[in-house]
Amino acid sequence: FLLLGFPSLHHQERLIAITFLASYLVILAGNLLIVFLILSERDLYRPMYFFLGNLSALEIFIATSVIPKAVGSLLLGSRVISYPACLTQCYFYFLLGCTEFVLLAVMSYDRYVAICYPLQYPVLMNSQLCLQLLLGSWTAGFLVTITPTILGARLPFCNANHIDHFFCDSVLLMKLACADTWVVDLVTCTVSSIVLFGSLAMTVVSYLYIINTILRLPSASSRHKAFSTCSSHLAIVILGYGSCIFMYVQPSSHYVSYNKAVALLNTVITPLMSPFIFSLRNQQMKDALKAGLKR
Repeated sequence: FLLLGFPSLHHQERLIAITFLASYLVILAGNLLIVFLILSERDLYRPMYFFLGNLSALEIFIATSVIPKAVGSLLLGSRVISYPACLTQCYFYFLLGCTEFVLLAVMSYDRYVAICYPLQYPVLMNSQLCLQLLLGSWTAGFLVTITPTILGARLPFCNANHIDHFFCDSVLLMKLACADTWVVDLVTCTVSSIVLFGSLAMTVVSYLYIINTILRLPSASSRHKAFSTCSSHLAIVILGYGSCIFMYVQPSSHYVSYNKAVALLNTVITPLMSPFIFSLRNQQMKDALKAGLKR
């Protein structure tokens, strides 16, 4: 059994638990609302919103993989988690995270086609291709996550059982192993780099073409309208990539305790902000919400 690290004072634990629980409820409500609107409003039956709905579902899954266990540990005073449960949490957290980064790259490609080839967009981004891209995102997430998980599960663990984090982070879990973990560290760093920098490269290239196309538009209003369709996605990209590159694309020896604060960006802050960023900055989402409220 392993122990998760939390502040030791009871009033701090209660405050953190309440904050986590309130954030989780907002994450559920906000992202479920986006999914519901996209499924119910015919005006949102477009590739952009198809991917957005799946992104919102991923945000729910990521938060669910971490926050309920953390809240339960704080409120019940039990910081114990079994090794199989810890390994399972590690696996799903990174599976969902990797899938989300690939999906963000797919969304950037969707925006590239929409802005650079607007007349061909309905043909190029057809429903079959959208489904294939979504399945490809999940497949990529599975493939890059399964190997480090299998290697980590085969490591022997001795007496140390304290993880200084609010969830089972693979880097800190590997530090408890009483064997040389350089192979696992190398594989984890390599696959993290491939997913993060590979999807980031696709996103950057897409946005370079997007920016070039936008700057060539004749009117300021056209440029503003085109950029507004990308700004929400770009904000989530910056939050997600920045925090994960900081945490995981580095040797494990450099992994320090303040990464707990950075981890909050992926597990709480980004899923919490995502519904507001996409709904408040998107006129079609606001129109769909108003139409739904009038029914």
